[in-house]
Amino acid sequence: MTASERGSTTDWLSVARSLASNVIGPRADEMDRSDRLPEQIRTQLGASGLMGLTAPTEFGGAQANTRVVASVLETLSVASAAVATILSVHLAVATGPVVDHGTIEQKRAWVPKLASGEWLGAFALTEPSVGSDAAKLATRYSRADGGFHLRGTKMFTTSAESADLIVLFATRDPQLGPHGISAFAIPKGTTGLSVGQRLNKLGIRGSETVELVLDDLALPESAMLGPEGQGFRIAMEALAGGRIGIAACALGVARAAFEQMRTAAAQDPADWKRTAVARAFGELSAASALVYRAADVKDQGLPFVEEASAAKLVASQAAMHIASTGLDVAGIAGARSGSPAERLLRDARVFPIVEGTTEIQELILGRSLVDRS
Repeated sequence: MTASERGSTTDWLSVARSLASNVIGPRADEMDRSDRLPEQIRTQLGASGLMGLTAPTEFGGAQANTRVVASVLETLSVASAAVATILSVHLAVATGPVVDHGTIEQKRAWVPKLASGEWLGAFALTEPSVGSDAAKLATRYSRADGGFHLRGTKMFTTSAESADLIVLFATRDPQLGPHGISAFAIPKGTTGLSVGQRLNKLGIRGSETVELVLDDLALPESAMLGPEGQGFRIAMEALAGGRIGIAACALGVARAAFEQMRTAAAQDPADWKRTAVARAFGELSAASALVYRAADVKDQGLPFVEEASAAKLVASQAAMHIASTGLDVAGIAGARSGSPAERLLRDARVFPIVEGTTEIQELILGRSLVDRS
């Protein structure tokens, strides 16, 4: 069944809950140990229709709103932050730019495959020496032979080893800053594109993170996504929306850690543990309110950058704090390597970094709030 054949929000949550309980949850520890996404889970993600949540119905997607997507990602992340992160990247920063900026020919060629789950999408912006300041890209492109040639290295690229389509950004001239950056959509197997090192991460293991090497990679004119020189704007738009999805993933980790904390406290109901649970409940509730407020503002077609940054900032902090306190409440059992509490703490630690660090969210919010006053 395609995503477009599904119905309401409740239907999508039911799909996500079933997948989380029956397919993802039972293999979450295995994913964490192996740092690999089992093929069964990728297949089930595609068959469920979830990989087409945001794609237009005309291309086989569900065209679901942001609140629905956030609810699905939170639900999946309770079972596995890795799987939720893979889906968030696929929807927001891989499929999204193609839908929003692709030509009709590009959409017809790529979106149905992304929406069905036949293809997995990735997003390549960060470089070894370029992280938060994306305007300073070093990966270069030049025009040649009726198309483009690209050279450079991308780092910390989610799903890029397995991805079938990579949305990648390069500059014509670093001296041009953001105005020199263009976006490209690169199919798997393109000559000149290879995977360098596979990074061994602390958390969200199972969501592969790799280095990409572009060695005189040749692309046709049709590979450029959007107008030339508009890549920086495309990347920033995609990341702003993607922050809501990543915030929802962090919220799922926070919720899973809270439920584990409450269970552990009930088994040994010391007053300090009751207090810890109460504080965690407040943090979880605040994070949830911000995530879904950001989703609703975006769905209303209003500016949502402030709300997205606030949601990502608070949800990632809540995940960190609740998971850390949950380890205290669990005691020595939680401190064992491989315990659920230990895995949640490692997963939580990643979220203040991905899709814009805590410091970047504070900078975005600070500038926006002060400059408009």
